[in-house]
Amino acid sequence: MSFVVAVAGASGYAGGELLRLLAAHPEFEVRTVTGHSSAGQRLGEVQPHVRSLAHLELVETTPEALRGHDVVFVAVPHGKSGAVTADLDPDTLVIDCGADHRLTDADDWAQFYGGEFFGAWAYGLPELVLEHGGSQREKLVGARRIAVPGCNVTAITLGLAPGIRAGVIAPDDIVAVLAVGTSGAGKSLRQDLLFSEQSGSASAYAVGGSHRHNPEIRQNLTAAGGESVSVSFTPMLVPMSRGILATSTAKFAPGIPASDVRSAWEIAYANEPFVHVLPDGRFPRSGDTTGANTALIGLAIDEAAHRVVTVTAIDNLVKGTAGAAIQSANIALGLPETLGLSTDGVAP
Repeated sequence: MSFVVAVAGASGYAGGELLRLLAAHPEFEVRTVTGHSSAGQRLGEVQPHVRSLAHLELVETTPEALRGHDVVFVAVPHGKSGAVTADLDPDTLVIDCGADHRLTDADDWAQFYGGEFFGAWAYGLPELVLEHGGSQREKLVGARRIAVPGCNVTAITLGLAPGIRAGVIAPDDIVAVLAVGTSGAGKSLRQDLLFSEQSGSASAYAVGGSHRHNPEIRQNLTAAGGESVSVSFTPMLVPMSRGILATSTAKFAPGIPASDVRSAWEIAYANEPFVHVLPDGRFPRSGDTTGANTALIGLAIDEAAHRVVTVTAIDNLVKGTAGAAIQSANIALGLPETLGLSTDGVAP
C-alpha cells in the first residue's frame, strides 16, 4: 500500500531533508509541496538536490492544499502549523516538525514562544525512556497527530534520559553545551549566518536559559523520572552546515557506584536501531552521523568531579528533524520503523 503525502514548508532546510528521505521511501508518494515566497516555482528551482521530485510545483500553504492526503508533514515556523492543520481530517496522519504541539504546559508556551497555544500532540521521540517502564514508542502506535522534538532537545534527552530513569544520575544539576550547525537556524538570510561571519569562529547564543528548547528538555527528563529537573543549556553555532555534538553532564545519584552507571544506557538502548552507545573510551564526532537517522553516544565517568559525561552526536536535519518525523510516521502507520531510513552516514 502506498500513502499519498504532502509536505508543507518544502522550500526550507527541514522541508528539503524530508523530501530527500521521502523520495527514497518505498511506501510514501509525495504529491503536494507547499511554500510561501516560493509558491509557483518548481521544486527543482528551490531544492535542486532532490532531482526525482524536481517536477513538482510549489503551492501556497493552505488547509485546502493539504487536504486529501494520507500523510501531511509540516515544516513551517512556530505559530504557523496550528492554523493550517486544525481543520484537517482526523484520520489524516499529520506530523509537525515545528514547535506548535511539543509542549504540554500552556504557561511554558506563553513564556518561551507566545501567541496561541495549540495543545500537545503525541511526542515523536520513540526512544525516550519513560519513568514507569517502556518508551514513547508505544504512544505513537496508531497516532494521527505527532509533534517532532526540537533537534537540541533530542540530543540532550537521548544523552541523559536513561540515567535519570535508572536513578544513577541526579536531575537537579544538569549542564549541557552543544555545538550546532548553522542549518538549525533555518534558511532565512541573516547577517550573523553569512559565511564570512561564521567561518573560523564559534559563538554562543540564547545564553542563560533563554533558548526555546529549555522547557521541552525539562519536560522530557521529567517524563523519564526526574524530579525538580534543572538544566543549564548553552548552544553554540559552529562553522558546519549540519550536525549537533551535545556534551551533557550530571552528578552521580547519592550512593551509586561509578561501576554501575554505564549499564543504564546500554540496557536502555540495547535494541534500538538508531541509538548506539559506543564502547568505553570512544566518543562520536558530529560528522559520523551526517545524513543518517542515527544518534551516537559516548559516555565517561568523571570520578574526581563525581559527574557522568555523555557526548551525543546527531544530524540536526535527520535524527533531529526529518528522520525522526518519518520514523514516527512509520510507527504510527504500522510500517517497519526503519523503512526508508539509514544508519549509515556520509564521509568525509
